Amino acid sequence: MADQNFDIVILGGGPGGYVAAIRAAQLGMKTAIVERDQLGGICLNWGCIPTKALLRTSEINHLLHHLPDFGFAAVESRFEIDKVVKRSRAVAKQLSSGVAHLMRKNKVTVFDGTGKLAGKQTLAVEKDGKPVATLLSPHIVLATGARARQLPGIEADGKLIWTYREAMIPPVMPKSLLVIGSGAIGIEFASFYRDMGAEVTVVEVLPRILPVEDEEISAFAHKAFEKQGMKILVGAAVKGAKKGRDSVVVTVEVGGKSQDITVDRVISAVGIVGNVEDIGLEGTAVKVDRTHVVVDGYGRTGEPGIYAIGDLTGPPWLAHKASHEGVICVEKIAGLNDVHPMDVTNIPGCTYCRPQVASVGLTEARAKEAGHEVKVGKFPFIGNGKAIAMGEHEGLVKTVFDAKTGELLGAHMIGAEVTELIQGYTIARTLESTETELMNTVFPHPTISETMHEAVLAAYGRALHI
Repeated sequence: MADQNFDIVILGGGPGGYVAAIRAAQLGMKTAIVERDQLGGICLNWGCIPTKALLRTSEINHLLHHLPDFGFAAVESRFEIDKVVKRSRAVAKQLSSGVAHLMRKNKVTVFDGTGKLAGKQTLAVEKDGKPVATLLSPHIVLATGARARQLPGIEADGKLIWTYREAMIPPVMPKSLLVIGSGAIGIEFASFYRDMGAEVTVVEVLPRILPVEDEEISAFAHKAFEKQGMKILVGAAVKGAKKGRDSVVVTVEVGGKSQDITVDRVISAVGIVGNVEDIGLEGTAVKVDRTHVVVDGYGRTGEPGIYAIGDLTGPPWLAHKASHEGVICVEKIAGLNDVHPMDVTNIPGCTYCRPQVASVGLTEARAKEAGHEVKVGKFPFIGNGKAIAMGEHEGLVKTVFDAKTGELLGAHMIGAEVTELIQGYTIARTLESTETELMNTVFPHPTISETMHEAVLAAYGRALHI
């Protein structure tokens, strides 16, 4: 088997890896990508995309149960969970096939198999234990992603205790479930199953749900979810799970007191673990910190010629962060002069529950901790004409500015379609906009985006509609 030479080799075909491959090819580099499963990685096949297909279904189901609010009279609707899952999987398949097309279009050589560092500038590829190819390159980018973290004693079994994978393809609709963890993954599944009619309990060990978000947004979300009928336990620890034939008894400790909760299924959403095993890091200068590879702002590791991007590296663990890291890493390798290092404070975070949550930059608390004197503006959706007309008046926009310079330090939103709106604030932070530019920007009427303008005005005592 002859060695094959490439300008760059990328291990992993997720949103970090395949975007890095495309950008490398655009820059004229002879590029190879190695993927052991499906192109598109977890995001396209088992994460971002298929979950949004499911959440679209649950949104429709919610609306169908509130038709009288919009003047409709209709018979009771029902859904077939197998068809719901089938649509979600079809969406994922379509996009994964699209990535394969992009690889062909950009003349990226794709190797089907597992890859492992095998010496200086060498990556060995195997499939089912048999050698496929030996790839030689001065630049090897690791983009192997991550997997769900397991709680000791409450490991997922695929039947009664699920990870995100099983939660996306339920063979039957559970009548009740308990979600461990209230980050984006846990809350999205909690929202989906609640809107599909299941009784949902969320257990969070920290004092509040959505703990990375601004405290006011977390509190708003907590109230909204409880109003929908979710049971939320914060400052709570899962102590054990006893499996029955078709149910689970979960022991939860809150405030020093234990209670048993019986549910059909459990979803474990307690974080991720980087896929650092069996990729040949032993004997290299690559540093691993708590299962994640340590890199600089350009994806460079401690080993010359070895790079890492995406969920394999540090937080935030988001697909769009991985893609941007891939572009930065490749452009730096190619020698472009205008490459800026990754600034994670300019990466928006989105949670696609109902109501949606989105944010960018510093929370109010983090801004104060960093020494900023702040001006804070808030504007509720109830003051927005478009939101009321849509029947989506539940929401809030919050902005945080530096009181001395006018710099937009952070923006935090909850409500309908805020995952689409947050990019406006992200652009503002990237352009280093101040309150002056934002206040002088004309927002179209009637739109929900007007809440963004009003939240800026509110920070300076100039809100118009409240």
